[in-house]
Amino acid sequence: MAGTGSSRRTFMAGAAAGAGALSAVGAAAVPASAATAATSGTAAAAAAGSGRRVAVLGGGVAGLTAAHELAERGYAVTVYERRALGGKARSMDVPGSARGGRRPLPAEHGFRFIPGIYHDLPDTMRRIPFPGNANGVWDNLVAPREMMFAREGGREDLRAPIPWPGHSPAELTPDELRRALGGILQTLVRLPPHETAYFADRVLVFLTSCDERRDEVWEHTPWWDFVRAAQMSREYQRILAVGITRNIVATKAEEASTRTVGTLGEAFVFNALGRGADGPPDRILNLPTNEAWIDPWEAHLRSLGVEFKIGWTVREVQYGDGRVSGVVVLDPAGSRQTVTADHYVSALPVEHARRTWSAGLRAADPMLGRCDRLETDWMTGIQFYLTERAPLVHGHFNCIDSAWSLTAIQQAEHWPSRDFPADYGDGRAVDCLSVDISEWDKPGILYGKTAKQCTRDEVAREVWAQLKASLNDTGAIALSDSALHSWFLDPGVDGLGTPDPTNEDELLIHPTGTFHNRPSAGTRIPNFFLSGDYVQVEIDLATMEGANASARAAVNCLLDRDGSAAARCTVTPRYRAPGLEAARRHDRWRYRLGLRNLFDLG
Repeated sequence: MAGTGSSRRTFMAGAAAGAGALSAVGAAAVPASAATAATSGTAAAAAAGSGRRVAVLGGGVAGLTAAHELAERGYAVTVYERRALGGKARSMDVPGSARGGRRPLPAEHGFRFIPGIYHDLPDTMRRIPFPGNANGVWDNLVAPREMMFAREGGREDLRAPIPWPGHSPAELTPDELRRALGGILQTLVRLPPHETAYFADRVLVFLTSCDERRDEVWEHTPWWDFVRAAQMSREYQRILAVGITRNIVATKAEEASTRTVGTLGEAFVFNALGRGADGPPDRILNLPTNEAWIDPWEAHLRSLGVEFKIGWTVREVQYGDGRVSGVVVLDPAGSRQTVTADHYVSALPVEHARRTWSAGLRAADPMLGRCDRLETDWMTGIQFYLTERAPLVHGHFNCIDSAWSLTAIQQAEHWPSRDFPADYGDGRAVDCLSVDISEWDKPGILYGKTAKQCTRDEVAREVWAQLKASLNDTGAIALSDSALHSWFLDPGVDGLGTPDPTNEDELLIHPTGTFHNRPSAGTRIPNFFLSGDYVQVEIDLATMEGANASARAAVNCLLDRDGSAAARCTVTPRYRAPGLEAARRHDRWRYRLGLRNLFDLG
């Protein structure tokens, strides 16, 4: 998760904005950062022998990225991680599931999603060696060919190809064509023409809004209000309001910042048009995440001299004499120790990081206190292992009407080098249906309870029932109870069905005003830096790209404080369409005069 989380939740934003409206156009993939790759050896040589030590607190994507960039520049890096490397992005084994010499069934916090709007994370992936891959781990990315909005109540599902050069459309039988056309027509009929015209106008308003209007007005405007959802039909609300918020950024349309929702939608539209793209709009890994990425990354970092302390829990970042004086940790045996280094990079998720900041540290930089206003919510994965391949879409699908805002993907077909029954489990499971649960506080359809009120077994039964309600409602049986082998719910969720459920891996969400409470990577404490998907960077969403970019920014701040001659990390700015710059300049003039955007009809 996208930690990183969650990355995967941005998928439906691009699909909703671009599906069916874009033609396949060519675009060359943006190459890896030549500056970073070419100068890493020089940078390491320049810093080597300095003896400068850095403690990286947290081993998720942010922490591993910071360690990678620092080690390439010759710093002595130690990573302290409480649980397992990879954080919310990692995959894990299902305990006790292996038989006959096979690997355990693969599980995860949530399915990976690495769209073409990402640039910094793919650059890092290209620099992680992988056997047989010219471009390292990056070559393990594959692009699903299509996506689907799954509807309930007998309505046809909306299935659409994802346009990109080299994509061959999924094979469509006459019956599939009939269903696809039926789904589109049913939606068009249910969406009155004046509503679609109004939504198009709102998109145009956002695209032509200057940065000041976005930061000062749209950041404080809920998406629900921006698209005037309360006055529109239920279909409009489900698809264009709720569908582009709750299932994407795990926040409610009534609260989600228009700046956040609009910025991501804009980026996906440009990605689908081949502009400012590292690759196709939808990409996933061709193996379980640890096999394809995290384990090779750990091995590479160890080869660069990075030391890992797994099972070490950060308790307090201490402050004295104007700087961080040490970090109190618990070692795997539970003994209290104090870690010292020249510099410290806090790469823990915000809900964990802010608990470690001492009173002295907070007093030294009031920006840290603003992080208390950042909000997190639950978005957690569950995997269903199937003994038969379900006839679903060849890519992600969004159960747009589901009570718990489910998104999912079947994974085995995207792992071509693995024979699922031969390689995993007991030899009976042929596929893994990975599902993300975005809504934990609304009643379900089976027990009438929220996900937090259900036991783990009830959560699994409820999610399965909601999947069937979305996928089996038009007569064909896509999911069969007889094909269900087993399931696995993220162990970070605990206490379900009790008065005090907990979640170790919550997700930063983006209600209005969030942008202005996100901290910068550099702090007023000269040897303390922040890295994580909550840090303010170009991509305004809790994503692996944001975690990676913030780590690069933190390392650059550290190099500046150190007076290092090493090359700075590349941090890629978001793509800005040249054709819209004149309209944005005009809007800046109107905004400063107190006028609406030229296209804003109210």
